[in-house]
Amino acid sequence: MPPVETQQKYNRLKDLLIQMSHVIVAFSGGVDSSLLMKIVSDVLPGRVLAVTAESPTSATHELNAAKMFADSVHVEHLIIHSKEMDLPEFKANNPDRCYVCKKHRFAAILAVAQSRDIEVVLDGENADDAADYRPGSRAARELGVRSPLKEVGLKKSEVRELSGQLGLHTWDMPAYACLASRIPYNQEITPEKLRRVDRAEEYIRKLLNIRQVRVRHYGSTAKIEVEPTVVSRIVDPDVRTSIIDYFKKLGFKHVTLDLEGYTMGALNKDLKLSVQDRPR
Repeated sequence: MPPVETQQKYNRLKDLLIQMSHVIVAFSGGVDSSLLMKIVSDVLPGRVLAVTAESPTSATHELNAAKMFADSVHVEHLIIHSKEMDLPEFKANNPDRCYVCKKHRFAAILAVAQSRDIEVVLDGENADDAADYRPGSRAARELGVRSPLKEVGLKKSEVRELSGQLGLHTWDMPAYACLASRIPYNQEITPEKLRRVDRAEEYIRKLLNIRQVRVRHYGSTAKIEVEPTVVSRIVDPDVRTSIIDYFKKLGFKHVTLDLEGYTMGALNKDLKLSVQDRPR
């Protein structure tokens, strides 16, 4: 059983959701939105629509995972084709990129809600997300998208705890982030860069049988980030040679490894001071 405080939040979440008549869940297939979807499907059976946005920024394995999870909880799943790559302000990749993308995607999901006469759109933001730079959260608030996990105060660790208790395979899933997050701010986002990153990460995942990897795209240079415990496996001569050969076939001229290992929100580190100083 989860701790008493976590169980209380879980009960409050169910009480909150059961008051809703029919909802759309903006569904990425990640840890948070999967827990939300499972609970919504339990308390509002037949009154849930999962909507997943697909675009060149979507990792192939994440989209497949979202499809499988929606099917496993017997929820209708709609995939919409998001067109943020048509937006010059998104491709410019300024620090508000996520705001531009989320505003566009949520607007598209709200259009689906209106067409189906569904009043409530939910996302999977949790109570810990405020600690990182997340301009997409502002877009959600502006458009009236609700974040039930955050509303009842569920933290990431509690989301994982409850997911495990409910038997969800997503309980220990690595964090998801769109492929655009692999491209440093102010460097243009292009479909070619996104495809290159997707293929590079998929290659390392399969080669090492790991789930968490980031390949940062610095022009002609790829920087690989894996968990610190995996770093020694990357530098094995045969593995290293295999990765270098494949990455060069993708178009990278240089391949580097971050010895510090993967850390969430790595590209936001340089923004911390300015973010903290901004009015909220």
